[in-house]
Amino acid sequence: MNRILYRLGRSTAAHPWRTISAWIAAVVVAFVAAGAFGGAFHDDYNVEGARAQTGVEQLRAHVPDGGGATAQVVVHDRSGGSLDAGDLDALVQRLGGVDHVSYVSTPRMSEDGDTALVTLTYDVPTTDADLVGANGYDPLEDAIAPLRDTGVQAELGGELPSQSESTMKGTGELVGVIAALVILVVAFGSVVAAGLPLAVALLGLGVGSSGVALLAATTDVSTAAPTVATMVGLGVGIDYALLLVTRHVEFLGEGLHKHEAAGRAMATAGRSVVFASVTVLISLMGLKLGGLPVYATFGYATAITVVSVLAAAVTLVPALCGLAGHRLLPRRTRKGRTRAERMPLTARWARRVVRRPVVAALAALMLLLLLAAPVLGMRTWPQDGSSAGPDTSTRKAYDLIDAEYGAGANGPFTIVVDTAQADPAAVAATVADVPGIVGVTRPVTTPDGAISVFDAEPAFGPADERIPGLVAAVRADLPAGVEVTGETPFFSDIVDLLGARLWLVVSFVVGVSVLLLAMMFRSVVVPVKAAVMNLLSIAASYGVLVMIFQWGWGGSALGVDHAVPVSSWIPILNFAILFGLSMDYEVFLLSRIREDWLRTGDARGSVERGLGATGRVITSAAAIMVVVFLGFSTEADTVVKQLGFGMAVAIVLDATVVRMVLVPATMTLLGKWNWWLPARLDRLLPTVPAETEESEELWSELDARESEVVVR
Repeated sequence: MNRILYRLGRSTAAHPWRTISAWIAAVVVAFVAAGAFGGAFHDDYNVEGARAQTGVEQLRAHVPDGGGATAQVVVHDRSGGSLDAGDLDALVQRLGGVDHVSYVSTPRMSEDGDTALVTLTYDVPTTDADLVGANGYDPLEDAIAPLRDTGVQAELGGELPSQSESTMKGTGELVGVIAALVILVVAFGSVVAAGLPLAVALLGLGVGSSGVALLAATTDVSTAAPTVATMVGLGVGIDYALLLVTRHVEFLGEGLHKHEAAGRAMATAGRSVVFASVTVLISLMGLKLGGLPVYATFGYATAITVVSVLAAAVTLVPALCGLAGHRLLPRRTRKGRTRAERMPLTARWARRVVRRPVVAALAALMLLLLLAAPVLGMRTWPQDGSSAGPDTSTRKAYDLIDAEYGAGANGPFTIVVDTAQADPAAVAATVADVPGIVGVTRPVTTPDGAISVFDAEPAFGPADERIPGLVAAVRADLPAGVEVTGETPFFSDIVDLLGARLWLVVSFVVGVSVLLLAMMFRSVVVPVKAAVMNLLSIAASYGVLVMIFQWGWGGSALGVDHAVPVSSWIPILNFAILFGLSMDYEVFLLSRIREDWLRTGDARGSVERGLGATGRVITSAAAIMVVVFLGFSTEADTVVKQLGFGMAVAIVLDATVVRMVLVPATMTLLGKWNWWLPARLDRLLPTVPAETEESEELWSELDARESEVVVR
């Protein structure tokens, strides 16, 4: 592999405009193709294995236009007066004329008469292209506009509006790019060197985003998948380019020609980048095991973006480095001004850690365990109206319903009765007697007489911690042929499903990653230790999420005005992404440590020198990724906030506590045992040579050829 990467780096550096032109053409073609053939993003929440799905399928089979999207309209007179009946009748007529609306309920009046609740049912699901984004939301806004013009408060809530208001504003990408540029300028001391990784990442991201749009034309792609793909792609794209540029600048500083420096940077750092991207892709493929179609699309979309930024990094970086030449070096170096040699800060830090490995390891371990402790009390729940931003119509509608009708009116259960197996009236009476149910509606039988349907209203809101128990209690008291469905029971089933699937995802991702690390570093100890440390940093980030969002400690700083559960999408999604990203830094660090170990045989010194050589680039790369992820935490959607903030915390902990303290401390304590591999396993494992093993052979061969040319 090193020979291929060397030739690729040297060739693209020698002919930069070929590569640059090819990429410009690729970006143009990708954007044109995405515009012409790209599909719309929508979510697929048909979940096999969820008990509530059975009820949904029955509704679709027996209720005309049943099983479609729902929405709520809440009308409120702020002065406390009674609402005009004529205005409400006109509202119902306007709502009935909205495309795909199959049913509009009679306005449900509050006890004091100042609030009305109207429920809508559509004949297509929220995933239908006709309801995605503004297509479904704007007609509802038009329908309530006349009421707002009269001074009456009218808000939209429920399933369809909540999804429409969760769209991204794009502030995350902008904040991340600006902050990344500042960090790169500080890290390199050269504007040219700072702009290069950013330009490479953005070009790769452009092609990747177009690829995701084309993917949406062939299969369902979640509305949140492009956000996740952009977040990860921007972060790893800058990181990969940063590592390559850093190694290129090192070789330039040693006096190598720019073409040779590009080739050697690709043969060494380029190999680490390729291997690191493979670990990320493996982690993303683990999302397929999450049990939800939406997870698979997260994995596919992000994988497309990662591959695109990887391709940009290994081709564009050497090309641009060859074009920039010595302008990548700091101005001081180019002008020939030198200053007294001083040991880098990371090298001084590494020396302190390896001198006191026991103290350092225990301190880091205790901190991670302390931060991870709140995970034991983590409660997850999918996003609903209560977790929306306080300025959204969805949240205002939720609060109005809570205040006027009770929290349970925001998430009623739908009971589907097979009339051939049970008596609907008897079932309704049974459900009404369940503690925690405050009322039921009259059962309505479908035209074909096959099923009867009614709603049961719980005493508390959808995100209340008592909801899963109430769903289980209602189901326990029902005879055969009766199903409990609706958004709230469906969410409860999803929580149970994801809780069970989490360990399957963890086992797959950890197992395959450990195997790859063992192949690369010829060790059993290093991969197992890396997996344990990655799990610790991820668990610690989950603990911080619990403290900030579930406990409400400082959530207001992120725009969350009250305590909310951790989103059910977060544990599996964050784990799969973070484990791959953490392995990036592990590969970067261990590659340099093993390189030194193979050259010197000094177990302790190799740790110190390896950390000293990579500490700065790992810290800079992590800082960039952190600001990118924090940029996404500024978005209005609470799930995106939790995703961005949780990933930023994990990267901070991984790049500081784990990579800068725990890894070098434990490797110092283990010494030569770090590289222990049983002989039998050594024979069975395929070999993926480390940087030094292939690179030194390549350099020797090249030096021999140069000497031969000189002699001749």
